[in-house]
Amino acid sequence: VYCREKTGEGGTMKIMWCGTASLLLESGGTRLLVDPYLRPYDRTGAPFPAEEARTADAVFITHPHIDHFCDAGAFSDRPVYVSARGIALARRNGQDVSAMRELRAGECVSLGAFRVTAYRGRHCSFDAATVFRVLFSPRTWLHFAGALRLLSEAKRYAIPADEIFVLHFADGEKSVVVLGSAGMAEGIAYPRGADLLVFPYQGRAGMHREIVPFLDVFAPKNVMIDHFDDAFPPVSRRVDPKKFPQAVKERLPKAQALVPEMNVWYDVL
Repeated sequence: VYCREKTGEGGTMKIMWCGTASLLLESGGTRLLVDPYLRPYDRTGAPFPAEEARTADAVFITHPHIDHFCDAGAFSDRPVYVSARGIALARRNGQDVSAMRELRAGECVSLGAFRVTAYRGRHCSFDAATVFRVLFSPRTWLHFAGALRLLSEAKRYAIPADEIFVLHFADGEKSVVVLGSAGMAEGIAYPRGADLLVFPYQGRAGMHREIVPFLDVFAPKNVMIDHFDDAFPPVSRRVDPKKFPQAVKERLPKAQALVPEMNVWYDVL
Protein backbone atom coordinates (compact mmCIF):
# COMPACT_ATOMS: atom_id res chain seq x y z
CA VAL A 1 0.00 0.00 0.00
CA TYR A 2 1.32 3.44 -0.87
CA CYS A 3 2.26 5.67 2.06
CA ARG A 4 0.12 8.76 2.48
CA GLU A 5 1.49 12.12 3.47
CA LYS A 6 0.46 11.73 7.08
CA THR A 7 2.90 8.82 7.54
CA GLY A 8 5.90 11.07 6.97
CA GLU A 9 7.62 8.23 5.12
CA GLY A 10 8.78 7.78 1.55
CA GLY A 11 10.55 10.04 -0.93
CA THR A 12 10.50 13.77 -1.39
CA MET A 13 8.04 13.75 -4.28
CA LYS A 14 4.29 13.45 -3.66
CA ILE A 15 1.31 13.08 -5.96
CA MET A 16 -2.43 13.69 -5.65
CA TRP A 17 -5.16 12.53 -8.00
CA CYS A 18 -7.83 15.23 -8.31
CA GLY A 19 -10.27 13.26 -10.45
CA THR A 20 -10.30 12.37 -14.17
CA ALA A 21 -6.73 13.09 -15.43
CA SER A 22 -6.02 15.96 -13.03
CA LEU A 23 -2.91 15.54 -10.89
CA LEU A 24 -0.89 17.60 -8.45
CA LEU A 25 2.81 16.85 -7.98
CA GLU A 26 4.95 18.35 -5.25
CA SER A 27 8.66 18.28 -4.49
CA GLY A 28 11.02 20.63 -2.70
CA GLY A 29 8.41 23.33 -2.28
CA THR A 30 7.40 23.29 -5.97
CA ARG A 31 3.92 22.23 -7.05
CA LEU A 32 2.83 21.38 -10.59
CA LEU A 33 -0.72 20.83 -11.80
CA VAL A 34 -1.47 18.47 -14.70
CA ASP A 35 -4.59 18.51 -16.91
CA PRO A 36 -6.95 20.49 -14.63
CA TYR A 37 -10.60 19.56 -15.19
CA LEU A 38 -13.16 20.89 -12.73
CA ARG A 39 -15.66 18.13 -13.59
CA PRO A 40 -18.77 20.28 -14.12
CA TYR A 41 -20.80 17.23 -15.22
CA ASP A 42 -19.81 14.88 -12.39
CA ARG A 43 -21.60 15.48 -9.09
CA THR A 44 -20.89 12.11 -7.50
CA GLY A 45 -17.19 12.21 -6.65
CA ALA A 46 -15.17 14.36 -4.29
CA PRO A 47 -15.09 18.03 -5.33
CA PHE A 48 -12.10 19.25 -7.30
CA PRO A 49 -9.62 20.71 -4.76
CA ALA A 50 -9.58 24.11 -6.43
CA GLU A 51 -7.95 26.05 -3.60
CA GLU A 52 -5.11 23.56 -3.25
CA ALA A 53 -4.69 23.39 -7.03
CA ARG A 54 -4.27 27.16 -7.12
CA THR A 55 -1.08 26.80 -5.08
CA ALA A 56 0.58 25.18 -8.12
CA ASP A 57 3.51 27.08 -9.61
CA ALA A 58 2.73 25.97 -13.18
CA VAL A 59 0.30 23.87 -15.21
CA PHE A 60 1.15 21.16 -17.76
CA ILE A 61 -1.33 19.89 -20.35
CA THR A 62 -0.85 16.46 -21.91
CA HIS A 63 -3.33 17.28 -24.70
CA PRO A 64 -6.07 19.85 -25.29
CA HIS A 65 -9.18 17.66 -25.09
CA ILE A 66 -12.11 19.10 -23.14
CA ASP A 67 -11.50 16.91 -20.07
CA HIS A 68 -7.81 17.83 -19.89
CA PHE A 69 -7.71 21.45 -20.95
CA CYS A 70 -10.98 23.40 -21.04
CA ASP A 71 -10.56 24.58 -17.41
CA ALA A 72 -6.94 25.70 -17.76
CA GLY A 73 -8.19 29.29 -17.86
CA ALA A 74 -8.98 29.03 -14.15
CA PHE A 75 -5.22 28.91 -13.55
CA SER A 76 -4.11 31.51 -16.09
CA ASP A 77 -2.20 33.59 -13.51
CA ARG A 78 0.73 31.15 -13.80
CA PRO A 79 2.51 29.49 -16.76
CA VAL A 80 0.43 26.92 -18.63
CA TYR A 81 2.56 24.62 -20.80
CA VAL A 82 0.61 23.20 -23.74
CA SER A 83 1.10 22.36 -27.39
CA ALA A 84 0.85 24.99 -30.13
CA ARG A 85 -2.43 23.42 -31.24
CA GLY A 86 -3.71 23.74 -27.68
CA ILE A 87 -2.94 27.45 -27.66
CA ALA A 88 -4.74 27.86 -30.99
CA LEU A 89 -7.78 25.97 -29.71
CA ALA A 90 -7.82 28.00 -26.51
CA ARG A 91 -7.76 31.25 -28.49
CA ARG A 92 -10.53 29.99 -30.78
CA ASN A 93 -12.68 29.03 -27.77
CA GLY A 94 -12.25 32.35 -26.00
CA GLN A 95 -9.76 31.27 -23.33
CA ASP A 96 -7.12 33.59 -21.94
CA VAL A 97 -3.86 32.54 -23.63
CA SER A 98 -1.59 35.20 -22.14
CA ALA A 99 0.01 32.75 -19.68
CA MET A 100 0.26 29.84 -22.12
CA ARG A 101 3.70 28.65 -23.14
CA GLU A 102 4.23 26.43 -26.16
CA LEU A 103 5.52 22.96 -25.23
CA ARG A 104 7.14 20.76 -27.86
CA ALA A 105 7.93 17.05 -27.87
CA GLY A 106 11.53 16.55 -26.83
CA GLU A 107 11.61 19.76 -24.80
CA CYS A 108 12.70 19.92 -21.15
CA VAL A 109 11.41 22.54 -18.71
CA SER A 110 13.05 23.20 -15.33
CA LEU A 111 10.80 24.60 -12.63
CA GLY A 112 12.02 24.69 -9.04
CA ALA A 113 12.74 21.13 -7.94
CA PHE A 114 11.31 19.63 -11.14
CA ARG A 115 12.68 18.87 -14.57
CA VAL A 116 9.81 18.09 -16.94
CA THR A 117 10.41 16.36 -20.27
CA ALA A 118 7.75 16.01 -22.96
CA TYR A 119 7.62 12.99 -25.27
CA ARG A 120 5.30 12.44 -28.20
CA GLY A 121 2.42 10.14 -27.31
CA ARG A 122 -0.76 8.99 -28.98
CA HIS A 123 -4.42 9.02 -28.02
CA CYS A 124 -6.07 5.66 -27.55
CA SER A 125 -8.65 4.59 -30.12
CA PHE A 126 -12.03 3.68 -28.72
CA ASP A 127 -12.94 0.08 -29.46
CA ALA A 128 -16.31 -1.14 -30.71
CA ALA A 129 -17.37 -2.42 -27.31
CA THR A 130 -16.86 1.00 -25.72
CA VAL A 131 -18.66 2.83 -28.54
CA PHE A 132 -21.62 0.43 -28.49
CA ARG A 133 -21.88 0.69 -24.72
CA VAL A 134 -22.31 4.46 -24.97
CA LEU A 135 -24.64 4.39 -27.98
CA PHE A 136 -26.99 1.78 -26.53
CA SER A 137 -26.83 2.71 -22.87
CA PRO A 138 -30.24 3.59 -21.36
CA ARG A 139 -28.52 6.45 -19.53
CA THR A 140 -27.43 7.98 -22.84
CA TRP A 141 -30.98 7.96 -24.19
CA LEU A 142 -32.55 9.12 -20.94
CA HIS A 143 -30.26 12.16 -21.02
CA PHE A 144 -29.98 12.49 -24.78
CA ALA A 145 -29.97 16.29 -24.86
CA GLY A 146 -27.17 16.41 -22.31
CA ALA A 147 -25.17 13.84 -24.27
CA LEU A 148 -25.49 15.86 -27.48
CA ARG A 149 -24.46 19.06 -25.70
CA LEU A 150 -21.41 17.39 -24.20
CA LEU A 151 -20.35 15.86 -27.52
CA SER A 152 -20.78 19.24 -29.21
CA GLU A 153 -18.56 20.90 -26.60
CA ALA A 154 -15.96 18.15 -26.92
CA LYS A 155 -15.85 18.66 -30.69
CA ARG A 156 -14.54 22.20 -30.11
CA TYR A 157 -11.38 20.62 -28.66
CA ALA A 158 -10.81 17.98 -31.35
CA ILE A 159 -7.16 17.12 -32.13
CA PRO A 160 -5.25 14.57 -34.23
CA ALA A 161 -4.45 11.34 -32.41
CA ASP A 162 -0.73 12.12 -32.20
CA GLU A 163 -1.12 15.63 -30.71
CA ILE A 164 -0.47 14.41 -27.20
CA PHE A 165 2.40 14.30 -24.73
CA VAL A 166 3.80 11.74 -22.34
CA LEU A 167 5.28 13.80 -19.48
CA HIS A 168 8.26 12.78 -17.36
CA PHE A 169 8.67 14.57 -14.02
CA ALA A 170 11.98 14.22 -12.16
CA ASP A 171 13.40 15.93 -9.08
CA GLY A 172 16.84 14.27 -8.92
CA GLU A 173 15.64 11.58 -6.54
CA LYS A 174 12.29 10.37 -7.86
CA SER A 175 10.58 10.34 -11.24
CA VAL A 176 7.00 10.03 -12.45
CA VAL A 177 5.75 9.34 -15.98
CA VAL A 178 2.25 10.63 -16.76
CA LEU A 179 0.36 9.29 -19.77
CA GLY A 180 -2.34 11.62 -21.04
CA SER A 181 -4.03 8.75 -22.87
CA ALA A 182 -3.49 5.01 -23.26
CA GLY A 183 -1.47 5.23 -26.46
CA MET A 184 2.18 5.30 -27.55
CA ALA A 185 3.80 6.82 -30.62
CA GLU A 186 6.03 4.68 -32.79
CA GLY A 187 9.78 5.09 -32.69
CA ILE A 188 9.95 6.96 -29.38
CA ALA A 189 12.56 5.98 -26.77
CA TYR A 190 10.37 6.41 -23.70
CA PRO A 191 12.01 6.64 -20.26
CA ARG A 192 12.21 3.32 -18.43
CA GLY A 193 12.33 2.55 -14.74
CA ALA A 194 10.41 5.53 -13.38
CA ASP A 195 9.39 5.29 -9.74
CA LEU A 196 5.75 5.71 -10.77
CA LEU A 197 3.80 5.36 -14.02
CA VAL A 198 0.39 7.07 -14.09
CA PHE A 199 -1.85 5.22 -16.54
CA PRO A 200 -5.29 6.47 -17.74
CA TYR A 201 -7.63 3.55 -17.13
CA GLN A 202 -10.35 4.53 -19.60
CA GLY A 203 -11.19 4.31 -23.30
CA ARG A 204 -11.33 0.62 -24.16
CA ALA A 205 -12.87 -2.56 -22.80
CA GLY A 206 -10.47 -4.67 -20.77
CA MET A 207 -8.06 -1.98 -19.62
CA HIS A 208 -6.27 -4.60 -17.48
CA ARG A 209 -5.16 -6.12 -20.78
CA GLU A 210 -4.47 -2.79 -22.50
CA ILE A 211 -1.98 -1.80 -19.80
CA VAL A 212 0.38 -4.73 -20.38
CA PRO A 213 2.37 -3.28 -23.34
CA PHE A 214 2.91 -0.08 -21.33
CA LEU A 215 4.30 -2.05 -18.40
CA ASP A 216 6.74 -3.71 -20.79
CA VAL A 217 7.84 -0.46 -22.47
CA PHE A 218 8.12 1.76 -19.37
CA ALA A 219 9.10 -0.92 -16.81
CA PRO A 220 8.08 1.30 -13.87
CA LYS A 221 8.79 0.49 -10.25
CA ASN A 222 5.15 1.24 -9.33
CA VAL A 223 1.92 1.99 -11.20
CA MET A 224 -1.04 4.25 -10.45
CA ILE A 225 -4.21 4.64 -12.48
CA ASP A 226 -6.28 7.76 -13.10
CA HIS A 227 -9.15 8.75 -15.42
CA PHE A 228 -11.23 5.76 -14.29
CA ASP A 229 -13.99 7.92 -12.78
CA ASP A 230 -17.35 8.85 -14.34
CA ALA A 231 -16.17 12.29 -15.46
CA PHE A 232 -18.81 13.31 -18.00
CA PRO A 233 -22.07 11.41 -17.71
CA PRO A 234 -24.11 10.28 -19.53
CA VAL A 235 -21.43 9.35 -22.08
CA SER A 236 -18.93 8.02 -19.55
CA ARG A 237 -18.89 5.56 -16.70
CA ARG A 238 -16.62 4.58 -13.84
CA VAL A 239 -14.33 1.75 -14.88
CA ASP A 240 -13.99 -1.02 -12.32
CA PRO A 241 -10.27 -1.26 -11.44
CA LYS A 242 -10.43 -4.59 -9.60
CA LYS A 243 -8.40 -6.45 -12.27
CA PHE A 244 -5.70 -3.79 -12.43
CA PRO A 245 -3.55 -4.90 -9.44
CA GLN A 246 -3.36 -8.49 -10.67
CA ALA A 247 -2.39 -7.35 -14.18
CA VAL A 248 0.51 -5.40 -12.69
CA LYS A 249 1.56 -8.24 -10.40
CA GLU A 250 1.67 -10.74 -13.25
CA ARG A 251 3.90 -8.50 -15.39
CA LEU A 252 5.92 -6.68 -12.73
CA PRO A 253 5.93 -8.84 -9.58
CA LYS A 254 7.88 -6.29 -7.50
CA ALA A 255 5.75 -3.27 -8.47
CA GLN A 256 2.99 -1.85 -6.31
CA ALA A 257 -0.36 -1.06 -7.94
CA LEU A 258 -2.17 2.00 -6.61
CA VAL A 259 -5.88 2.73 -7.08
CA PRO A 260 -5.88 6.24 -5.59
CA GLU A 261 -8.53 8.02 -3.63
CA MET A 262 -9.43 11.49 -4.85
CA ASN A 263 -7.69 14.44 -3.21
CA VAL A 264 -5.29 12.36 -1.11
CA TRP A 265 -1.53 12.92 -1.19
CA TYR A 266 0.65 9.87 -1.75
CA ASP A 267 4.42 9.59 -1.46
CA VAL A 268 6.22 8.54 -4.63
CA LEU A 269 8.18 5.54 -3.35
